[in-house]
Amino acid sequence: MASGHDIDAHVTIPLQFNDSHWKSIFEKYDLDSDGRISYHELKAMVHGTTYNDDIPKRVVRLIMQKADLNDSGYLEYPEFIAMIHRKDMQGVFGHFLTRYVHRMVPQRPCLATQSSSADFTDGQYEEEYSCRPPAIAMILISIIEIALFMYDVFENKPSPVQGTIAQLLIYYPTKKNEIWRYVTYMFVHIGPLHLMVNLIVQVMLGIPLEMVHKWWRVLVIYFAGVVAGSLGTSVSDPHTALAGASGGVYALITAHVATIIMNWRQMEFALLQLCVFIVITVFDVGQAIYNRYVFKKEDQIGYVAHLAGAIAGLLVGINVLRNLEVQTWEKFLWWASIFIYTILMTIAILYNVFYENSYGSLIW
Repeated sequence: MASGHDIDAHVTIPLQFNDSHWKSIFEKYDLDSDGRISYHELKAMVHGTTYNDDIPKRVVRLIMQKADLNDSGYLEYPEFIAMIHRKDMQGVFGHFLTRYVHRMVPQRPCLATQSSSADFTDGQYEEEYSCRPPAIAMILISIIEIALFMYDVFENKPSPVQGTIAQLLIYYPTKKNEIWRYVTYMFVHIGPLHLMVNLIVQVMLGIPLEMVHKWWRVLVIYFAGVVAGSLGTSVSDPHTALAGASGGVYALITAHVATIIMNWRQMEFALLQLCVFIVITVFDVGQAIYNRYVFKKEDQIGYVAHLAGAIAGLLVGINVLRNLEVQTWEKFLWWASIFIYTILMTIAILYNVFYENSYGSLIW
């Protein structure tokens, strides 16, 4: 590889191309006419009023990684021509190539300002946030949960969990044949605090996921966590009745972990976010286990539903959430998550179909 600003020996200019056409495009963005595009010239173009809405910053970053063949921090004319004609660049541009080729010049900051490859975890994922369509799926779920809770409250029962709606929807291991209960227990809450905590967490975590990955992916993960919570409880904690959306909430928490793993290089502060979600999950599940087996607390929490929902959120999230740039190892992870999730769900379903428990007294 040549040093300085010499062109790499592997850069070749195709024999047949409209030189005057591409030369004029190159010179259009070479503002100081020095025969190369600098970072500042590119930055002025990207942030200019003409192109601000047309050229995503992430497209510039990705293309520059491929186009600057000699890593000079500049895009010389031969590199520009090679970029336009190379077929392997099509995979980087995708559908952006034909849309932007007449107005975009990819560039990367000089190496002096680029300390490491970690600098590329600079917000490509965050640029995907959009309010079109509006993120309302988790809001609608929350409204339904509030409405059903209020109905049982106004029914003047001793406790909301004793209300007509709650008794119809709650998960009881003695009523496994009523299969809707494996899902509908998410709409039942034992008190205002229980409801409020679930609502706050699922809205705060669900809306950001919807803004990037769309509502249907978030609902798939949420309901996968709910079903995994009831199935997991029925297998490993068979005397426990369930109420609340904690399985779905934990699925949303670990779905964030899944999207951090799959979009690590495209996210800002990926490591910090990952640590936060892991600490929250481990602390809450650990606290529930401690209260159950060490502190012997009577109002025991179905911690298995939390844990099973978390596992489902991670495995399903890897499968259904958007991956902005697929790496080879992520393909293996994708298939592994499908296999593991399918095996776990099949075992839990078959257990509930064929195995009869001796229930005894129920606990919460």
